[in-house]
Amino acid sequence: MDKDLLGEFEDMRTNSISSLSKAKENGKKVAGMYCLYSPTEIVLAAGAIPIPLCGTSQVPISVAEKVLPRNLCPLIKSSYGFAASGTCPYFNLSDILIAETTCDGKKKMYELLAQFKPLHLLQLPQRQEGEEALRYWYGEVNKMKERLEIEFGVTITDQALREAIQLTNEEKRSLKALQDVSKLKPSPISGMGLLMVLYNRGFCTDKKEVVQIVDRLTSELLEMYKQGVTPFNQKTPRILLTGVPVGVGSHKVIQVIEECGGNVVCFESCGGYKAVYDQVDEHKEPLLAIAEKYLRTPCSCMSPNSSRFELVEELADEFKVDGIVDLTWQGCHTYNIESYSLKQYLQEKKRRPFLQIETDYSESDVEQLKVRIEAFLEMIS
Repeated sequence: MDKDLLGEFEDMRTNSISSLSKAKENGKKVAGMYCLYSPTEIVLAAGAIPIPLCGTSQVPISVAEKVLPRNLCPLIKSSYGFAASGTCPYFNLSDILIAETTCDGKKKMYELLAQFKPLHLLQLPQRQEGEEALRYWYGEVNKMKERLEIEFGVTITDQALREAIQLTNEEKRSLKALQDVSKLKPSPISGMGLLMVLYNRGFCTDKKEVVQIVDRLTSELLEMYKQGVTPFNQKTPRILLTGVPVGVGSHKVIQVIEECGGNVVCFESCGGYKAVYDQVDEHKEPLLAIAEKYLRTPCSCMSPNSSRFELVEELADEFKVDGIVDLTWQGCHTYNIESYSLKQYLQEKKRRPFLQIETDYSESDVEQLKVRIEAFLEMIS
C-alpha cells in the first residue's frame, strides 16, 4: 500500500542528480549541507541549491576507517567515506560545504573534509540561552552570508532572505502537516514510509515542487484514514523515536520496530519534527530571525538541552505514544550521556516506557535488536 502511494518519492533522490547537473550547467551553485544548524535560507537567498550530505550508509565506512578511528560515530565515518571515496554524486556536485561544530568528532572530520572542497565552518555557541549566545551566533550566521557572497559572486539582499524565509516556512508547514497525520489512531502511514518521504524530499532541487507533492500526499493519507485504510490497528503500539539523525540506509531500528509489530508515529530527530515544528519569524530583520530560529534547535551538543526534553514530552502527548525509543549511534557521547537525563525527565513526568538503543549502521546486531524490541513492545502492549 505504501509503495503505491509514496511512489513519487522513491526515485526523487536518484532523479535529483540529473536536475542538479542541469542546474550547474546553467550556472547554478550547489551548497552541500551537513546539519540542521546550517541555514538553508541563506543558501537559497544566494541563488544556490542546498543539498543534504549527512552520511546514512554503511557502504563507505571501510574507506573512512583508513583515516578515521574505527570507534568513531558511523554518521561521521559515513559522511567522510562518501567524500574520500568519491562515490557521492551530491558531494561531487557541491561547490562549497557548509559545516558546523556540533561535536568534537565532526569538527575534526571537517578539517580533513576541507582538503576536498571549499568548506565554511559555523562555530556554534555551547548554550542557547542569553543575549551573548544569540549575538555570537548572529555573527556566525552573518559570516556564512558573507562567505557565500564571496564564493558565488553575489549580493544577498534582505529581500532575497525574506523570500527564502517564506519559501522554507511553507516547506516546514507542509512537512509538519504530513507528520501530523500520524497523530491519527491508527496512523495511515508507516514509519518507514514516512522516513522515506522525509529523507528523499531533501534531495529535490525545487522546494515549491516538494510542497505541492507533500500536500497532495497528506490529503491522500487523510482520505485513506476516513475510509479506514491503514496498515495498523487500534492496538498497534505507537512509538516515538528520538535521538540521533536517521535516514534511508540507517533505518534498521525503525524497520525492526515495525517488523516486530509496532508503528513509529513520530520522529523527533533532525530529519523529522525537530526540523519543522518551529518557523523563522517573517516580521523581524531577516538575518536576526534566521539566527534566532536555528539557535533554538534542540540538540545534545547544547548544554543544557532542556528544550529537547520538553519537545519529546510534548510530542509524546500529541501523538498518543505508548513508548519512547531513544536511538544512539556508537561513539555519539552527547546523545548517549543525555539519554540518562531524558529517561529521568520522562519518568518523573508520566513514567513513560523508555528504551535506549545504542548501535551502528551495520546489520550485525539485527537479531539482538529484535529480541530487545519485541520484549519492549510486548511490555507496552
